Amino acid sequence: MNLASEDLPNGATKVRLDGRLDVTGAGQIETRFSALAGARRALIVDLSAVDFIASMGIRMLLLGANAVKTNHGRMVLLGAKPDVAAVLKTARIDAIVPMYDDLATAAAAVHG
Repeated sequence: MNLASEDLPNGATKVRLDGRLDVTGAGQIETRFSALAGARRALIVDLSAVDFIASMGIRMLLLGANAVKTNHGRMVLLGAKPDVAAVLKTARIDAIVPMYDDLATAAAAVHG
Protein backbone atom coordinates (compact mmCIF):
# COMPACT_ATOMS: atom_id res chain seq x y z
CA MET A 1 0.00 0.00 0.00
CA ASN A 2 1.31 3.42 -0.95
CA LEU A 3 0.31 6.81 0.43
CA ALA A 4 1.07 10.13 -1.24
CA SER A 5 -0.14 13.51 -0.06
CA GLU A 6 -0.48 16.82 -1.83
CA ASP A 7 -1.58 20.23 -0.58
CA LEU A 8 -4.23 21.70 -2.86
CA PRO A 9 -4.55 25.44 -3.66
CA ASN A 10 -7.81 25.69 -1.68
CA GLY A 11 -6.05 24.69 1.56
CA ALA A 12 -7.20 21.09 1.54
CA THR A 13 -4.84 18.12 1.57
CA LYS A 14 -5.41 15.24 -0.83
CA VAL A 15 -4.14 11.84 0.27
CA ARG A 16 -3.90 9.25 -2.50
CA LEU A 17 -3.97 5.62 -1.42
CA ASP A 18 -2.78 2.95 -3.85
CA GLY A 19 -3.10 -0.80 -3.33
CA ARG A 20 -5.06 -3.09 -1.04
CA LEU A 21 -6.46 -1.55 2.11
CA ASP A 22 -6.47 -4.78 4.09
CA VAL A 23 -4.66 -5.74 7.31
CA THR A 24 -1.24 -5.59 5.67
CA GLY A 25 -1.90 -2.47 3.60
CA ALA A 26 -3.48 -0.53 6.47
CA GLY A 27 -0.59 -1.54 8.72
CA GLN A 28 1.92 -0.14 6.24
CA ILE A 29 0.39 3.35 6.14
CA GLU A 30 -1.69 3.75 9.30
CA THR A 31 0.88 5.79 11.24
CA ARG A 32 1.45 8.25 8.39
CA PHE A 33 -2.27 8.47 7.62
CA SER A 34 -3.12 9.11 11.27
CA ALA A 35 -0.48 11.85 11.49
CA LEU A 36 -1.88 13.58 8.40
CA ALA A 37 -5.46 13.30 9.64
CA GLY A 38 -4.51 14.64 13.05
CA ALA A 39 -2.82 17.68 11.56
CA ARG A 40 -5.38 18.68 8.89
CA ARG A 41 -8.77 20.35 8.87
CA ALA A 42 -9.66 19.60 5.23
CA LEU A 43 -8.72 16.11 4.06
CA ILE A 44 -9.66 14.44 0.79
CA VAL A 45 -8.82 10.73 0.67
CA ASP A 46 -8.46 9.57 -2.92
CA LEU A 47 -9.41 5.89 -3.13
CA SER A 48 -9.34 5.64 -6.94
CA ALA A 49 -6.31 3.31 -6.86
CA VAL A 50 -7.58 1.12 -4.00
CA ASP A 51 -8.60 -2.29 -5.36
CA PHE A 52 -9.78 -3.89 -2.10
CA ILE A 53 -10.86 -2.71 1.33
CA ALA A 54 -11.28 -4.80 4.48
CA SER A 55 -12.33 -4.01 8.04
CA MET A 56 -8.88 -2.73 9.06
CA GLY A 57 -8.94 -0.28 6.17
CA ILE A 58 -12.41 0.89 7.15
CA ARG A 59 -11.21 1.28 10.74
CA MET A 60 -8.27 3.38 9.61
CA LEU A 61 -10.54 5.67 7.58
CA LEU A 62 -12.98 6.10 10.47
CA LEU A 63 -10.19 6.92 12.92
CA GLY A 64 -8.83 9.44 10.44
CA ALA A 65 -12.24 11.06 10.00
CA ASN A 66 -12.59 11.29 13.77
CA ALA A 67 -9.16 12.94 14.08
CA VAL A 68 -10.04 15.54 11.44
CA LYS A 69 -13.40 16.16 13.13
CA THR A 70 -11.61 16.69 16.45
CA ASN A 71 -9.75 19.55 14.73
CA HIS A 72 -13.14 20.98 13.67
CA GLY A 73 -12.52 19.88 10.09
CA ARG A 74 -13.94 17.55 7.49
CA MET A 75 -12.71 14.46 5.70
CA VAL A 76 -14.26 13.09 2.51
CA LEU A 77 -13.58 10.12 0.27
CA LEU A 78 -12.94 10.52 -3.44
CA GLY A 79 -13.28 8.26 -6.46
CA ALA A 80 -13.79 4.84 -4.88
CA LYS A 81 -14.02 2.03 -7.44
CA PRO A 82 -17.43 0.32 -7.59
CA ASP A 83 -16.40 -2.71 -5.50
CA VAL A 84 -14.76 -0.55 -2.83
CA ALA A 85 -17.69 1.89 -2.83
CA ALA A 86 -20.12 -1.00 -2.39
CA VAL A 87 -18.25 -2.23 0.70
CA LEU A 88 -18.17 1.28 2.17
CA LYS A 89 -21.88 1.81 1.49
CA THR A 90 -22.82 -1.61 2.91
CA ALA A 91 -20.91 -0.72 6.08
CA ARG A 92 -22.71 2.69 6.04
CA ILE A 93 -19.39 4.53 6.06
CA ASP A 94 -20.83 6.98 3.54
CA ALA A 95 -23.22 8.18 6.27
CA ILE A 96 -20.19 9.21 8.36
CA VAL A 97 -17.60 10.13 5.73
CA PRO A 98 -19.16 11.54 2.53
CA MET A 99 -18.12 10.00 -0.77
CA TYR A 100 -17.64 11.95 -4.01
CA ASP A 101 -16.75 11.06 -7.58
CA ASP A 102 -14.98 14.27 -8.62
CA LEU A 103 -12.28 16.39 -7.02
CA ALA A 104 -14.05 19.74 -7.40
CA THR A 105 -17.11 18.55 -5.48
CA ALA A 106 -14.96 16.85 -2.83
CA ALA A 107 -12.84 20.00 -2.40
CA ALA A 108 -15.97 22.13 -1.97
CA ALA A 109 -17.37 19.65 0.56
CA VAL A 110 -14.39 19.78 2.91
CA HIS A 111 -14.83 23.54 3.20
CA GLY A 112 -18.65 23.58 3.28
